[in-house]
Amino acid sequence: MKSRHAAALLALLSTASAAELKQETARAWDDYIQTVNTHMQKRCTADGPFLWADEVADRTDQLRAGNIIVEPIDNEVPKRVPSGLIHHWMGAVFIARIGVDDVLSVTRHYERYSEYYRPVVLDAKPICRSASDDRFSLLLMNKSVLRKTALEGEYQTRYFHPSTDRLYSISYAMRIQEIENYGQPTERKFSDGAGSGYIWRIASFTRLQQRDDGVYMEVEAIVLSRDIPAAFRWFVAPIVRRVSRNSLLISLQQTKDAISRAVASPSVPLPVSQDCSQ
Repeated sequence: MKSRHAAALLALLSTASAAELKQETARAWDDYIQTVNTHMQKRCTADGPFLWADEVADRTDQLRAGNIIVEPIDNEVPKRVPSGLIHHWMGAVFIARIGVDDVLSVTRHYERYSEYYRPVVLDAKPICRSASDDRFSLLLMNKSVLRKTALEGEYQTRYFHPSTDRLYSISYAMRIQEIENYGQPTERKFSDGAGSGYIWRIASFTRLQQRDDGVYMEVEAIVLSRDIPAAFRWFVAPIVRRVSRNSLLISLQQTKDAISRAVASPSVPLPVSQDCSQ
């Protein structure tokens, strides 16, 4: 059975090795991200809960017990769009005896991402950093669905403080370029929107709330990829879901571990870089 599965997946990769991001796919992504952004604004202004964890009675109890919760945003994940799929997952973690600034001291310290998030992050560098806006580069190793490639990208993150105990950020990739056969003599870098199409766009919405002697951290991780051919969807879709869930779960655990280590040792101030408005 496993050999048949492997053969089917290898056939998929060999027959659909390249894909180009189409304009209608990019437009569908932009519309979707705008909808998520609108929902984020409502969380900050409406009478309902700011945190996703507060929407179900026992979620905060699970988080305070030390569990990390990762779930698809709804039952229709991945979501079909023209010639593409949108993978939208929600992850939440509670970190005791810290403050919001302790979280930011890690999540904004891009120089140490290759330490915090190994082995996925190969390199990271800040481009500019201000009170409410960061730009940075990331080099990621992508090993999903039997492909081993690197992804080089430039990202922007904006920070908002709706109240003294709440913060949220919006992060998105301004550019993603796939590097085939990374580190090999046959290495090849594709233009943005070209390549295998397994990751075309990345965005994340992060919420932090300080209460209960700690910080609740929630991350909505959203990725745009190529569609899965119908003949292979029954087999590949469960793998994609498992990879998506595990990636967010591991990332949240690594963030929690990095914050715990940073709090236990003398704090390292963020290096100064140029203002993003320049």
